[in-house]
Amino acid sequence: MWTPQRQGQLRAEAMEWLSARTRDGLDALTSDAIAEFAFEGERFRLMDPQRGIRKPAAFSSALSIRTVWRPEGADRPYEDDIGNDGRLRYKWRGTDPDHAENRALRAAMDSGQPLIWFWGVGHALYQAIFPIYVVHEERPLNQFVIATEGLQLALPTRSPMEEVMRRYLRAETMRRLHQPVFRGMVMRAYEQSCAVCGLRHSELLDAAHIVEDRHELGVAAVRNGLALCKIHHAAFDTGILGVRPDLLVQIREDILKETDGPMLEHGLKALNDQRLRVLPRSRREWPDLDLLAVRYERFNAS
Repeated sequence: MWTPQRQGQLRAEAMEWLSARTRDGLDALTSDAIAEFAFEGERFRLMDPQRGIRKPAAFSSALSIRTVWRPEGADRPYEDDIGNDGRLRYKWRGTDPDHAENRALRAAMDSGQPLIWFWGVGHALYQAIFPIYVVHEERPLNQFVIATEGLQLALPTRSPMEEVMRRYLRAETMRRLHQPVFRGMVMRAYEQSCAVCGLRHSELLDAAHIVEDRHELGVAAVRNGLALCKIHHAAFDTGILGVRPDLLVQIREDILKETDGPMLEHGLKALNDQRLRVLPRSRREWPDLDLLAVRYERFNAS
């Protein structure tokens, strides 16, 4: 029997299992890998492969939600995004507030239950974001308001601090949800390899933005990203390494004149005028040339 206590135990074990399988949210999981979760010795589905909202039949509320992946330029059937208050929105299933899936999310909101958000970053590949909470419902817009852990009680108020709180919530939402999703998409596109040197150890790789989210041209898309090892990410961010719009790597002039050990010689100086070693298979996901031009202008000015 699925008592509230047993449902809570499953939620806790599922999130502990996901934390271990994703290295605390660092790695994306295939749908087949997600299907391997077992509770009390039996397989238990955490994600509904056909629907956006997963509510096990005997549960009192939803267990997880899912956002499907679409290739660059393709529209999702529902568009989930950050609202003006800095929190995420998740669209209803259809337009009927009494649809069973919408009722399941509403029940999770009313009971304060933690959920898992499986966000598609590739074909049958998902970034698991957890725990998340349904904190409000905007019925005129057919959507729920979602917050990550620790932010579900931080409600914007009509006060002089409202704008500060809104900016804080948006920044935290970007850090806790959009950044892992961005990483998952970039790692998938670059096949877990550094674009500059080809290193293939995911624990040593970052998803670097070409231009920052806060930039007017900044977008959370693969074309605004590069998979870089931690050395080359740091070099990129500090202006030691640049990437021209023709995809050639450039090393800052003063660094080329330095004499030092093998890391400087082979890890940086030898890369000058070399083309990026790894690019996505789909040209639609290659680095955006206009964004590279903006970033390279900054490199030249450093």
